Parts: sequence; C-alpha cells; structure tokens
Amino acid sequence: MSEVPAKAKVVVIGAGIVGNCLVGHLSRLGWTDMVLLDKGPLPNPGGSTGHASNFIFPTDHNKEMAFLTVDSQNQYIDHGLNNTCGGIEVAREPQRLEEFKRRMTSAKAWGIDARLVTPGEIKEMVPFINEEILLGGYYTPSVSVVDSLTTGTRMREEAVSKGVLSVFANTEVLDIETEERDGAIPKVTAVVTDRGRIEAEHVVIACGVWSPRIAAMAGANIPLTPAVHQMADVGPIDVLVESNKELAYPIIRDMDTFCYERQSAGSMEVGSYAHRAILMRPDDIPSNQEAALTPTELPLTWEDFDPQMEQAIELMDMLGDAEIKYAINGLLSLTPDANPVLGETVEVRNLWSAAAVWIKEGPGIAQLVAEWMTHGYPHMCDPHGSDISRFYPHEKTEYHINARCNEHFNKTYGIVHPREQWASQRGMRRSPFYAREEALGATFFDARGWERPQWYSSNEKLMAKFPEATKARTHEWDGRWWHPVINAEHLQMRESVGMVDLTAFNEFDFEGPKAMEFLQWVCVNNVDVAVGRSVYTPLLTQGGGFRSDLTIQRLGTHHYRVITGAFDGGRDNYWFTKCLEEFNAANGKGSCTFTDRSQAYCTIGVWGPNAAKTMAKITTDHTMAPFDLSQEGFPYGSVLDVIIDGVPCTMFRISYVGENGWEIYTRMEHGLKLWDAIWNAGPEFEIIPVGIGVYAVTGRIEKGYSLMGAELESEYDPVEAGLARPKVK
Repeated sequence: MSEVPAKAKVVVIGAGIVGNCLVGHLSRLGWTDMVLLDKGPLPNPGGSTGHASNFIFPTDHNKEMAFLTVDSQNQYIDHGLNNTCGGIEVAREPQRLEEFKRRMTSAKAWGIDARLVTPGEIKEMVPFINEEILLGGYYTPSVSVVDSLTTGTRMREEAVSKGVLSVFANTEVLDIETEERDGAIPKVTAVVTDRGRIEAEHVVIACGVWSPRIAAMAGANIPLTPAVHQMADVGPIDVLVESNKELAYPIIRDMDTFCYERQSAGSMEVGSYAHRAILMRPDDIPSNQEAALTPTELPLTWEDFDPQMEQAIELMDMLGDAEIKYAINGLLSLTPDANPVLGETVEVRNLWSAAAVWIKEGPGIAQLVAEWMTHGYPHMCDPHGSDISRFYPHEKTEYHINARCNEHFNKTYGIVHPREQWASQRGMRRSPFYAREEALGATFFDARGWERPQWYSSNEKLMAKFPEATKARTHEWDGRWWHPVINAEHLQMRESVGMVDLTAFNEFDFEGPKAMEFLQWVCVNNVDVAVGRSVYTPLLTQGGGFRSDLTIQRLGTHHYRVITGAFDGGRDNYWFTKCLEEFNAANGKGSCTFTDRSQAYCTIGVWGPNAAKTMAKITTDHTMAPFDLSQEGFPYGSVLDVIIDGVPCTMFRISYVGENGWEIYTRMEHGLKLWDAIWNAGPEFEIIPVGIGVYAVTGRIEKGYSLMGAELESEYDPVEAGLARPKVK
C-alpha cells in the first residue's frame, strides 16, 4: 500500500461526482499539489453517485438551483455524456396542472424550453402509459440522463494528467487536525489516513452522506442527514427490449404519486419519494466490507415500496408482468432546508463543505466551490441559499435536522408554496412581546427560528375602513399564506401609527482603537461619521457584487453597532469574523473586537405620521427632561439613548417602510415593559400592531427598498442595483 504525500495544497475527501469534478475545476483554475481521497474503490467508491438514476429535469423555481442544474447539464454535454431523451411530469390532480403553469413561468424566466401537453400527446410519446388517469403534463425536451461516474473520472484524470493531483482510493480518513489560534477560529492543518498523514492548507469534505462524520473530526458541523430514496429495476419488458436503446422514451415523473419511471435499456427503473422519511446516522452506514452491494445501497423495505409499485402499475400496467430484479433503499443527503451546504465551515478555517449535492447539479456546484476557494467568492452565481454559514446554531443540531428533513422529504415532488411555513421546530426563538402578539391574534411566520407576526387578526376590523384595498384574492394560490388585513395594516400605519416586532434583527458590536479602520476596510460606504449617526452600506464580494446589505450605528468614538436581518445574520457573522481575523493579524490583537449581541436585544419599530406624538408622551432624556423628537431635534439617521417609561432604550430614526419613525432597541429583559409603554401611549392615535407582511413586503416595496437575497445578490454591484451613493470613501 503506497504512502500518501507528506504535504498538499488541498486535500479533497470524496471521489463522487462533486469531489472528482472539483479537483478538475481546481486544476483549470491553476491549483497544484492536490490530493483526492476515498475510502472506496474507483471508479465507483460506493457513494450516492454510483447508484443514482442520473436524470436531469432542469426546471426549478429557485434561480440558484436552476442555474447550477443547467450549468451542470452543459458540462455533461461538453463531455459527450448527456443522453437527451426528454421528460414529462404528469398530473393526476387539477392542482398539479396549476403547478405546471407556474413551472412554465419559471422555465421561461431561466430560458428553459418547455410546454404543457395533453394526455393524448403524452400517449403519443409514451405509448404504454395509461393516459386515462392523467389530466395533462409538463414536457421538457432537454431532460436527459447523464453518466456521472465517467464524467467524474474524466475530470479527475484531467487533473492527474496535468501532474497536479495524486489519487488514493481505498484510503480511510482517521482524523482531521486543526490548530488553535490566539483570538481566531481554529485552522485546518492536516488529514490523517490509514496510509499516513498529509499536511494541508485546505481540506474539502465532499463525502455526501458521510460528510457530518468527517467534519466532526475537525470540530466542524455539516448539517445534513443520510436518507433513503427507494428504487427498483423492473424488467425485462418487451417494448423496452425491442427499442434496442438505453432511452427510447421520455422519462416520466408521476408527480402526484411522488414517483418516477425511467427506462434503463430493457428495464424500467421505478423510484419513490412517497414513503415515510427513513433517516440514518452516518455512523450507522455499513462499511464497504459489510455492505451486500455498496454502503449506500441498502436492502429495500418492501412494506414502504409496495403501495408505490401499485401506483406505478396503474400508470404502466406492463410493470405488473415483469420481475423486480434489483431493488434498494438508496442513500442520499438531506439538509434542514433542502438546499446544499457549500463553502468554508464556520467552525474551522480552510475546511470546506461541498455536500448535499445531487447528480443534476454536481459539476456546476464543483465549479462554484472551486471558484469560491480561488477567488474568495464564486463568479458563476450567488450561492446565497446554499452557503453553509446561513445556519444558526439551533439549526445544526441533529434534532432540528431530523425534524425538518422528516417534514420536507415528502415534498420532494410536492407542490410547495413560496410562503409555505414549516410545521416542525416552531417556537424556538420568541421575542419578549410574544404573549402580547399572540393575544392580538398574530399569525406567526418562521424567520430562522424566530416567531415573527406576519399579520394580526385584531386588525380585521380595519378592513371595513379600507374595503377596496382589502378584497380577497380570487385565486386560491395567490391568497395562500396571505391575508388582506396586511393591506389594512399598511394603510392604517400610513395614516396614523403602527408598531412592528423586529427582534429577529442581529446586532453586532465592534469596539476598539481601530474599529473604524476595520469597518472602513470591509464596508463600501464611509463609516467615519459623527457619534450618534448611522451609515447604510453594502458589503461586497471580491468581484464587486453584493455580499450583504446592512446598517451601522456609531455609538461611540471606538464603538459601532451593525444591524442586519434575520435571514442574513449567520452569513454576516461569518464574514465579519473572518475579515476581522485578517485585520487583527495585521494590526495587532485587540485592534478591534467583535461581539454578537443578537440574543441580548429586542427591537420595536414605531412608524407613521403620529409616531412622534405617540413616543413624545413616554420619552425623556436621562435627566427626565422631555426629548425633542422633531425632525430638527432628531434628524433622519440619528441614534440616541433615551428613557421610555423608565426603560433605557436606543432610538434610531430610520424607516424601511416609508413612514416617519424609529427602530427602538432595549435589552430583552426590558422588552415587555417597552411594548406595553408604547401600546398604552397610542390608543388616542389608534395605534395598531403591524406585521412583517407590511414591513418586509408592501411597505418596503412601496418605498422602493431592495432586499438582500432577492433584488440584491452578488450578480449585481451597487451601481447596477441603483444604490450608488455620493461620498463613497
């Protein structure tokens, strides 16, 4: 058994589609001195790549995943390993036909050729289908089956041929070593294998279902779980054998039964996402020696598959006359939000995750991660939804991962509304106002664990005041996870005053003699403003696109506070921490410190024409003197410490909803008293609670504010986004 090299620039663990393509793309970007490891044999080491059905349906409502899928398909085409056969998603239920119309919209947006087809047209393309139980279909001519093992092998061999990659199969990773660093996150230093130890500057975990176990060796967390996807090979079947082709007919996805049928030469593969979620732990996956087939091809649990097979026979009766000659519980990776987990881990520097990736987006994600490692951020697309740093600590527990994956597994082929709410793991984070909001009939939406009121039933009486604006939406889909009272809340706040729970904000404090210098370095706009003033600024990628979009308050000469949103706190925390390590290494420890105070503070937004009158009743300075809340005495962008009914608070005049008012911050333990003080000051002005349906949607859109991850992403720079500012440093 040959020894591994003593040192490498990068060690990639996992020789499936992602790991193989990753080393190929890294070699194209100029990386040398690379090592690729896998505990299994090559070309099929026993992971999910080896047993996947390998077909690609390119349409996705998610822009990021649609782009990566189409890019991957193009890479398979470039290798000559893309077999185009077309694909039809069929509908048995009327609501699925409506979903197909929405899929047409997404297909058009992403440039994918598709069309709706009738049962008769489906029958013409697939003569053995039972068209009588179908209402129609969604046909995509570019659907294909790809050869992921050969594609990966070619990408791996490309790097080997350049002399920049050494490959070691049948090699077990025993440990990943890190070094503790004073005032900084630990950094990866080496990979220990059963063939020796490799010092490494970078390590990439591309191990699919084993990724959490390997990451844990380094003290890192890759939040995914192995899960079962059932598949059986049924055949031989005469009509398929007679076609004398690997793929003579379009692939069928029987969407309402969560099933697919894909020809494989003379047989038909039947796959199911309809069974119960069957989750495993990485440590429970059998070894190569123990596995009857491969570690990720487990014995089929027939009681789960039998109902699916009956539905498949109903669609294609020829399946009932054929033999099931191969059937597995195949393992794949699921994450808490069903997106991949990509990028540098939060816990360990230079330890990268390229996990929870399916065949359909494998080569594209490999290129994305290679660009990320090379340039500091990908060029090809924004990985906003896949960035591993998006997760908060509670979302990375095994309990949370399993709860969410149990919930979303059966939605793989489901009709998922863009506003649809999670049912599991609710109530994880509640503001001190929660009891008051619940009493007012709040409908709570999940915001990375925070329960945020989206609208309030207590405001329904206002619908009579604004009848034209509060009509029900005629289409059920448009009205789902929405209520017309949102518009009444918007208009009432515009006429008088409303209060909004913004506790899901993240608050990051930067202090020290060079705090300003640090923020000048990472921010676009000039943060050298007077104490008590604020700055709105992007954070940019190395390519000049948006990485974040946030507000900074200057609370003291050497004290700044960053305010960022619930959905961006994890990514922003990671980025500030990473940049600060580099800054302090160059400027000396203690030049600037970073403290995440998000769990310490709650926030109420108070806006509307009567916001100042409401707050004037209860706001004083520290000498108990009345506070000047006029525009002149408290100009826009100002940050001032006040006392509100005895509660120490910070008031920040800003508006994300287009109305005069403030964000008001206090410590969590004072939150309930602050809410009651504002609420009790407002009845004469008909104060109302206002939900996030106004704050994050109708109010911000009316004002013209952009949202990170929606209108703002790394594809656009501030000029292109219409956010160029004068006096940029």
